[in-house]
Amino acid sequence: MKNISILGATGSIGTQTLDVIRNSTNKINLIGITANSSVKKVIEIIDEFSPKYVAMMDKNCAKDIKDYCDANNLKIKVLGGIEGLIEIASLEEIDTVVTSVVGMIGLKPTMAAIEAGKDIALANKETLVVAGELVMNKAREKGVKILPVDSEHSAIFQSLSGYTSKDINKIILTASGGPFRGKKLEELKNVTVHEALKHPKWNMGKKISIDSATLMNKGLEVIEAHYLFDCDYDNIEVVVHPQSIIHSMVEYNDASIIAQLGSPDMRLPIQYALNYPDRVERIAKPISFYEIATLTFEKPDLHTFKCLDLAYKAGKEGGLATTILNGANEEAVALLLEEKIKFLQIAEIIEESLEYFKEEKSNELTLENIIDLDCRVRQYIRNKWC
Repeated sequence: MKNISILGATGSIGTQTLDVIRNSTNKINLIGITANSSVKKVIEIIDEFSPKYVAMMDKNCAKDIKDYCDANNLKIKVLGGIEGLIEIASLEEIDTVVTSVVGMIGLKPTMAAIEAGKDIALANKETLVVAGELVMNKAREKGVKILPVDSEHSAIFQSLSGYTSKDINKIILTASGGPFRGKKLEELKNVTVHEALKHPKWNMGKKISIDSATLMNKGLEVIEAHYLFDCDYDNIEVVVHPQSIIHSMVEYNDASIIAQLGSPDMRLPIQYALNYPDRVERIAKPISFYEIATLTFEKPDLHTFKCLDLAYKAGKEGGLATTILNGANEEAVALLLEEKIKFLQIAEIIEESLEYFKEEKSNELTLENIIDLDCRVRQYIRNKWC
């Protein structure tokens, strides 16, 4: 029996993780969950899974959960705020933490979990984007496994089985291309938020759906892959593969390519991470090569989808450049979802922020500096664009 906690249990990855637990025939035990403010969904999880610990980022919502537990005589410890997330990430009785919160909020709890010696099923890509060097160094120090939950990084992880970075010629990250694949800048000037959220293949949360539409999601994954697999940026290639059947590939020094294929179902990489190194009962629909018929591949359009190019550049600069990139992107996406900016302004805001804070990119890479700079980037954007 593996004991786990889920940071972000009511989001897209969190709810699919719950589905994996349902399918696990009592091999996975849910000990703790966190959420932001989704009281109704958390109560449903409590009623079904009976976790021992619950944390809500919104402290008023934590009180609502506490009242529910007291009224129903449930022996559940209810916590609030970031302190609650950190406690649930580092509980003594858990083996693995699923980090599926969106954004920078996942950094401190993930670092706390690693410090406590917990394995990480990582879906919170921002943690590695802004603090990859710190996270991976601490994981090595503590002997902690970082098990990727993103379908692309899970595919690379599986394709690398038995090999190391010295055997690799390059990593090939596949991208669906998002809802605007094939469109040019002129066609994207007046796209709506609704159109940007309509991903053709994956069922995801709003933030990651917008990132997929701009190709920033793939840019963040390039940075993640650099840290997860100790691979130079020049050896990480993005290929647009609209069918989303090949989830990513590894090209070895002898020119052999090993790929992982599967249905576009996030439950598959989640299940693999939670049961690693075992492969357990099927949860995803198997693919039929007779039905697929055709697999296609294209180069990404870095002129139209500039966010991917900006991510490569920030990753190569290193230091705190990726902190600026990530904070600017998160804030720009939030402004788009609030309908305060247009779609193409996301890349404009990111590029401007990287230039405005250029003197700070080489500052010391510490958790404190990362968090401080992230806050200032966001405030700068809000002051200028709101």
